[in-house]
Amino acid sequence: MTPTRVSERAAAIPAFEVMDTVRAARERDETVRTAESSLPETCHLEVGQPAAGPPAVALRAAQAAMAAPHGYTDSLGMPELRSRIAEFHRERHGTEVDPERVVITSGASAGCVLALAALADPGDAVVVTEPGYPCYANTARVLGLEVVTARVDSSTGYRLTPDVLDAAPLDAGPAALVVASPANPTGSVLTRSDLADLHRWCEDRGTTMVVDEIYHGTSSERLPSATGFPDAVVMQSFSKYFCMTGWRLGWMVVPEQLVRPVERLSQNLYLAPPTLSQWGALAALGATRELDELATSYRSNAKILEDVLRSHGVVDIAPAEGAFYVWADLGEFGDSTELCSRWLRDIGVAATPGHDFDGHRGHRFVRFSVAGDAEMINEAAARLGRWFTTAPRDPFGSEQQ
Repeated sequence: MTPTRVSERAAAIPAFEVMDTVRAARERDETVRTAESSLPETCHLEVGQPAAGPPAVALRAAQAAMAAPHGYTDSLGMPELRSRIAEFHRERHGTEVDPERVVITSGASAGCVLALAALADPGDAVVVTEPGYPCYANTARVLGLEVVTARVDSSTGYRLTPDVLDAAPLDAGPAALVVASPANPTGSVLTRSDLADLHRWCEDRGTTMVVDEIYHGTSSERLPSATGFPDAVVMQSFSKYFCMTGWRLGWMVVPEQLVRPVERLSQNLYLAPPTLSQWGALAALGATRELDELATSYRSNAKILEDVLRSHGVVDIAPAEGAFYVWADLGEFGDSTELCSRWLRDIGVAATPGHDFDGHRGHRFVRFSVAGDAEMINEAAARLGRWFTTAPRDPFGSEQQ
């Protein structure tokens, strides 16, 4: 038998540790469900997935659509959904978006592939933040792009600034700058002025600004959108604010000259986004009142966890202004992978080690998702509080930089 060859590209891509943690937590859940187990149920703080289900109108629309033909839609998505999304941007952000510039994607992940494939050639540089969502960088690497990291920290409130970009190891203007607001894992939010500064930096270097806005709506305030810049690429998703993670549907707003190139790429890579999900999404766009109420719970959940951490001396905690994460430096307690494994095993709290999000200091950081219900967040906080009262500070962990 001929050995199966694994490409260097595939071999070089690291595992997404979040998903490994999800699997470990699921396996623990299966153990807990056995009759002879005395372990407490798992508190799931590991994955960025809202506990609230999809809006009821989305479920009804999808059910009704089951009786209709389920063939491919246009590669760019259903025209009525594209038009409704343009209207959504006008309602939420006051920005005028031509529906022709709206591209429906198979999740924001597919949007990232399409955007980077359309903007950059192998060898071109793409800038991402660190800490940041690792799949931006790994998607770029799969496409043969050079990844340059711009490191953000508490000195700027974990926000990207032109000064931080100027300190990054860049020889020339990159093809694209990928930035998220609100950001994963830090929850930091870019103001209108921040976006304008970054856009000006990109303009001066011939760089396309790519802004991931999938956590818009998870903040208690309406946030400025990069759709106000007609030369920016804006990625969005129905996963987070709309609570439709498993439906695998997102969208992009792209510059006019990028529409046809992205369409050609989408035709070849994905054919079309899922039809049933598009019908559900079209209905979900009308459920903003109930979805907006969830933002308040995310903020209160974050405060519960932050209060426990601060009461035990944890001071470097990202602002959590949006999204539904708490990103905290727990290095004095040991390596984050070992720490999260211990919590899952000993107290039934599943959290995510920081290695995914920061290759430089991720061993010190843990990301907690606070998208669950308040009862679970309170229980997790109580368990962690009890653990902290007896946990020794790890001198090795505290010295790591």
